[in-house]
Amino acid sequence: MGSNFKIKYNVDMVFCIDATGSMDNVISIVQRNALNFYQDVRRCMEQKGKHVDKLRVRVVAFRDYLADGEDAMLVTNFFSLPEDAEYLKSCVESIVAKGGGDDPEDGFEALAYAIKSEWNRENAKKRHVIVLWTDDDAHELGFGSSSQFYPRGMARDIRELTAWWGDSSDPGFMDQEAKRLILFAPDMDGWKQISDNWDKVLHYPSEAGDGLKDMEYSQIISVISQTI
Repeated sequence: MGSNFKIKYNVDMVFCIDATGSMDNVISIVQRNALNFYQDVRRCMEQKGKHVDKLRVRVVAFRDYLADGEDAMLVTNFFSLPEDAEYLKSCVESIVAKGGGDDPEDGFEALAYAIKSEWNRENAKKRHVIVLWTDDDAHELGFGSSSQFYPRGMARDIRELTAWWGDSSDPGFMDQEAKRLILFAPDMDGWKQISDNWDKVLHYPSEAGDGLKDMEYSQIISVISQTI
């Protein structure tokens, strides 16, 4: 006999989006699909016999603290979907691809914000997923610390950020069973430090400066769904 039983998941996602000039294509993809994101993820998961009971999305849009000052980082609270879909849509529609200064951006700081999110811990079956899009390398942590807008309490270096991500001996800020990191980022030194040394990371390399033009929305949904 078959069974209609589906595993139920509480899923939190943080979208870390490079918001500099060359990223207009990816930002447009997120903007166009914000209203349908919940239904698209849920449909993809249902095909795998899994049911998304609760889905929340948080947005971190990043640039460069030295070049962009007050506009270097946009950090939101979690949006509960589908209830807050219109608010999510308004949020991402406000992101304009601009600025950035030199080639590397402050992606590590964005990742730090994501790691320290107020994750949902209600359900035994849960996923805490960070998805980061960028087409450039990351500055070393603290590169932009001379900016008056640089956040207090930021990880001092990659070693401390790694501790925030955690491992089997030190859980850090995230649930070790639930956490996942998906990188759509160049195969460059900064991101290789992450993908080569952190657990539960999927890295999809891109060409630096190319704006991730080859990344389609259906691919994004498929990759995200594979991690749940």
